[in-house]
Amino acid sequence: MQIIPVASGKGGVGKSLLSANLAIALGQAGKRVVLADLDLGASNLHLVLGQPSPKHGLGTWLLGNGNFADIIQPTEYENLSFIAGDSEIPGLTALKAPQRSKIIKNFKNIDCDYLIIDLGAGTHQIILDLFLLSPQGIVVSAPAVTATLNAYLFLKNAVFRLMNSTFKTSSEAAKWFRELKKSSSAMQKLYIPQMMQELVKVDPKNSEAVMRNLKIFRPRLVMNMIDDPKDADKALRIRRSCKEYLGIDLEHLGVLYRDSLEDKALASRLPIIIYKPQNILSQAIYRIAEKILSSETLAFGAEFEPPADNVNNSFDVATEEAEEDYEAKMAGLRDLLGSGALTEGELVETIKTLSYELTQVRKENTLLKSKLVKAAQQGYKV
Repeated sequence: MQIIPVASGKGGVGKSLLSANLAIALGQAGKRVVLADLDLGASNLHLVLGQPSPKHGLGTWLLGNGNFADIIQPTEYENLSFIAGDSEIPGLTALKAPQRSKIIKNFKNIDCDYLIIDLGAGTHQIILDLFLLSPQGIVVSAPAVTATLNAYLFLKNAVFRLMNSTFKTSSEAAKWFRELKKSSSAMQKLYIPQMMQELVKVDPKNSEAVMRNLKIFRPRLVMNMIDDPKDADKALRIRRSCKEYLGIDLEHLGVLYRDSLEDKALASRLPIIIYKPQNILSQAIYRIAEKILSSETLAFGAEFEPPADNVNNSFDVATEEAEEDYEAKMAGLRDLLGSGALTEGELVETIKTLSYELTQVRKENTLLKSKLVKAAQQGYKV
């Protein structure tokens, strides 16, 4: 079984969109897939799948109701089963240690080809531990500065968690690491490569195990919500930061263009690759699925020397795909203009109308916020 945790570090970048559609694409390729919603407390992955609200999920099972096998439910999609989260219980970060261990143990024993875990946003220990169930977890980002920064910070926290979990508690390396964590300023100044140089001096044996795990840790990046091929360059910034400050490299799985059809598909309770399989966004997801199907499964602790060319090629290929998809997107618009179905004047008017409507919505939103603040203040005084 290959475990594919999908994380973001920040909400609203399309993590659930990728998880659901990727799971369907792998199922269509003949693989047995289980998709798990780990965003407890805000569980809504079933909506992306178009599934009815689940009666039983991870939450009810954790509370002692039923067996784990009972919450792995079949879906209407080929070879795909689903583990629902639960919005009725506290979030994943509120779970106790035995409950977290219980989730991880049962996940490892699922009988399938691919387990895709849609993680909640954030860098809590349990989220990092679930992400580190595989050296090849997927991080989803968007071109916005906050999204790329959060993607990097998530990976930074994942590296620290990987290092910490590799040490034995009583080892000299663990003691050194605990002392270092007491000084936040020292943690900020030291880059991972520098830290490893110090650790080799303190505890050569444990440092070797850490370096082996860091070498095999190869997260995969998906850049979502891009509007222009230049947006794809933001992935290179994340990669440079990871190589320089964290001592790890990334593989680029591909880019996904922003598409209004995604909202229509969601409103129709259909995943985008079912709603419009020939759509540019759908085809990009299929490409990502193909790359995963052809990739080698890695495991922490194994001896592995990743070919550098494969990583470099992944970024070159992603850049080419961004340009090709953009050209296909523009070709469709040019066809509309050329066919007479949409004139340049109508296009201009449409953009103006949408811009005006967006401005009005923002004004109404500001007004409503003002009213809510006043109402809250009045209620507080009473």
